[in-house]
Amino acid sequence: SHLPLTLADEAYPRSLLDIADPPALLYVKGRPALLQRNGIALVGARSATAQGMANAEAFARALAEQGFAVVRGLALGIDAAAHRGALAAGPEGGGTVAVIGTGIDRIYPARNAELAREIATDGAVVSEFPLGTPPLQHNFPRRNRLIAGLAQGVLVVEAAVNSGSLITARLATESGREVYAIPGSIHSPLSRGCHQIGRAHV
Repeated sequence: SHLPLTLADEAYPRSLLDIADPPALLYVKGRPALLQRNGIALVGARSATAQGMANAEAFARALAEQGFAVVRGLALGIDAAAHRGALAAGPEGGGTVAVIGTGIDRIYPARNAELAREIATDGAVVSEFPLGTPPLQHNFPRRNRLIAGLAQGVLVVEAAVNSGSLITARLATESGREVYAIPGSIHSPLSRGCHQIGRAHV
């Protein structure tokens, strides 16, 4: 079952009121209380390297063990690794929130269906889209503003230049959030976006 939250509800996440266009209605499956926790968004590439996946899982677990809710979008690659790392921190941890770009009754990609079930049990799955909304390409950038809005900070694990991850980082900066980046090899295209963030903050 899912719980619809309106702007007037006490359980509506306060942090979303900071963004330019908070959704009037949010669908939540799982534990809505997680939406009030201090959140950290881990962002990165779908086609992540093995090292990037390992970093995402390790950082997410460590952050969840410190009580942060790890916020991500249920995509392949860095997203899935971050959700798994946060779940590995167990029920005492900060948990994980999956902000999806489909209706809450539709899971995309299908290979993350089992992970989505785990998150709906121990964390929270969130969508602003009506029930039955299929995976439409233009809806995925929209959900990035919610990921940035639910988090107090954004950690970029791996990102190419001009990637969606950097868009989320920019949205976070515009909402007054902190942005962090994990550096990588100077030869890796998936580290260039992280290094670009590092230069911007010097």
